[in-house]
Amino acid sequence: EDTIGGNWCYGKPASSIYQSTHLISSKRLTEYADFPLPEDYPEFPSHQLVFQYLRNYAEHFGLLEHIEFNTAVEWLEPIRSSVANEPNALASGGVLKSDESESPEASAVGSWGGGGWHVRLVGGKERHYRGVVIANGHNWDPRFPNFPGEFTGQTFHSCEYKTPDVIAGKRVLVVGGGNSGCDLAVEAANHAARAVQSWRRGYPIIPKFFKGKPIDECGETLLRWRWPVWARRLAAKLAVRWVLGPPELVGLPKPDHKLFESHPVINSRIHDHIAHGNLAIKPNVRELAGRTVHFVDGTSEEFDVILYATGFKVSFPFMDTAHLNWREGRPDLYLNIFHPERDDLFCVGLIQPDSGQWGIVDDQAQLVAKYLVGLKKQSTTATRFKRLKESNECSWRRGNFLESPRHRLEVEHFSYRNELKKRVKRLG
Repeated sequence: EDTIGGNWCYGKPASSIYQSTHLISSKRLTEYADFPLPEDYPEFPSHQLVFQYLRNYAEHFGLLEHIEFNTAVEWLEPIRSSVANEPNALASGGVLKSDESESPEASAVGSWGGGGWHVRLVGGKERHYRGVVIANGHNWDPRFPNFPGEFTGQTFHSCEYKTPDVIAGKRVLVVGGGNSGCDLAVEAANHAARAVQSWRRGYPIIPKFFKGKPIDECGETLLRWRWPVWARRLAAKLAVRWVLGPPELVGLPKPDHKLFESHPVINSRIHDHIAHGNLAIKPNVRELAGRTVHFVDGTSEEFDVILYATGFKVSFPFMDTAHLNWREGRPDLYLNIFHPERDDLFCVGLIQPDSGQWGIVDDQAQLVAKYLVGLKKQSTTATRFKRLKESNECSWRRGNFLESPRHRLEVEHFSYRNELKKRVKRLG
């Protein structure tokens, strides 16, 4: 891309957001700790405000001069042979600017427990780096369900949908009951002639506010007070019943699991649209037949457009995933960051927290930096951390989340963030 922002740079090829996108986590649980979101920002800022914030962050810390724009990594792989020169740079999710020669012979490789990485850029340029930090995100490679039959109307994945003109006045089916599915169902309820949402299973829906306060901040308070999960679950259930009422009353499917066993769906408007007749709820799709969609309850309906809010694949098209200790559809990394065997390969942002992400990613990056400095100094704390990393034992990593592709990268943000901060402090 030609600027920073990634997913929040609306209209760019790498962006999956649409015109009316806002943050779904509150600003205080999303922001970077060392660069708070402005006080005059609303609790759930629009994508325009989010992009401006990220731009201001990059300018404030002088990052732009270190980023090589309009440069893509085509392939990277470990260097097999050792090169004697001292290493110069660490590549990351974008491409770090480097003053090194483009020839591999003039480049240098690493001394961090691995021979470094050979990086080939689109266009053929090649470089060697001491190490690689992968920060390419995981909300960009769309996953589609494999329904029998064929739909002859228009189809869009949530990452392809941008503006409501493609659904205005049409019969629209939204497939998926997660956050994107519910947001797009509300979008369809506002613009389509007929809006239907298909749910494969019931999910608990949580309102964005409780008594004027963002709901995730309410949950954060209970976590700080160390309420056990059963008490937090009861409090959340009472809050949901108070604000929204039982989901069955408006025709939503009853959840088949407990609160906090799936990624939270936060939406204050879907109940209202169902109650007003602007949105209908259907079960999972059984079969596609031209413009007709058959559902598993035996009903059928014709549609002009299907919006698939069915999630994303965890993809690394620029490398062999075997280098990422690949297990069960995802990299199996210590703390979701560290390769158990290599000290020159890291993933940052490869998590799906049940809250905001940037502050947590900042903690991840600090931990990587502290670890590398500790290795260079040969500190005992870095050696101890290295043994933990090699064991790759992290029993709390997944929590009690449902076994599904949606939760492969899920972490409970509070305990995960505290663990990162504890590790950063120890490596200090």
